[in-house]
Amino acid sequence: MALTRRQALRRLAGAAALTTMGAPLVLPARQRPPLKGRIRHSVCKWCYPNLSVEALAAAGVKMGLQSIELLDPPDWPRLRPYGLICAMGNGPSRITEGFNRLENHAWLVPQFKKRIEEAAEAGVPNLICFSGNRNGMDDEEGLENCVIGLKQILPTAEKYGVTICMELLNSKIDHPDYMCDRTEWGVRLVQRLGSERFKLLYDIYHMQIMEGDIIRTIQNSIEYIAHFHTAGVPGRHEIDDSQELYYPAIMRAIAATGFDGFVAQEFIPTADDPLESLRHAIAICDV
Repeated sequence: MALTRRQALRRLAGAAALTTMGAPLVLPARQRPPLKGRIRHSVCKWCYPNLSVEALAAAGVKMGLQSIELLDPPDWPRLRPYGLICAMGNGPSRITEGFNRLENHAWLVPQFKKRIEEAAEAGVPNLICFSGNRNGMDDEEGLENCVIGLKQILPTAEKYGVTICMELLNSKIDHPDYMCDRTEWGVRLVQRLGSERFKLLYDIYHMQIMEGDIIRTIQNSIEYIAHFHTAGVPGRHEIDDSQELYYPAIMRAIAATGFDGFVAQEFIPTADDPLESLRHAIAICDV
């Protein structure tokens, strides 16, 4: 069974943090290995719970990473000595409790406005948000409720130049009952809002589970997408030839659209050396 972020963190809780690697080697901001440059590489920190932010940054910058993401505000400045940014910061919404319920707007709106200002000050270009679960709610009602709530924060996002990204997640395996589980629903939400500061976080792993047809969907929807996540299907592990997606072709399709955002690795490593898995994934996606 595929692991969710929460399950992986719980399973690995208590493992000794690998902070005995010595002082991190701080490289100049642009001293990275020669990559092709068509894909901007990021990684999700939660997949590496045994590594500190600094340890992951020190290793990642040598692989060509430009970002470590899904971090909270206190961690954002920790990337600066390595010349990295947090391409996708954590927002205050929760996967199961998001913008699709009007009663959540009372706390979501003020917290998001504050987080947007913090992101702008820290140079974080994107913040993640979630629709929330259906809990018996019709998808059209949920869409309208998301519009009502998000319209209250988008003027702040536009003022500060921070993009709010709703993540597409599967409701079949990992996040039962999650509402924003289809590209079509997410695209309609972006269209209804009509702001350059609201787009989708297209998670390739989740959308393969829900609808497949990955490359054509990306090509048809790229104007509504600001960010990508990866992982192998099935299992949410390495993106190598042990799983069903062929990531080189997917990355070539993304690059061919002229997309200039980030692609973040969000697989849960199974190898003895998780950093070697990350290095291999970056090489696979460097098309």
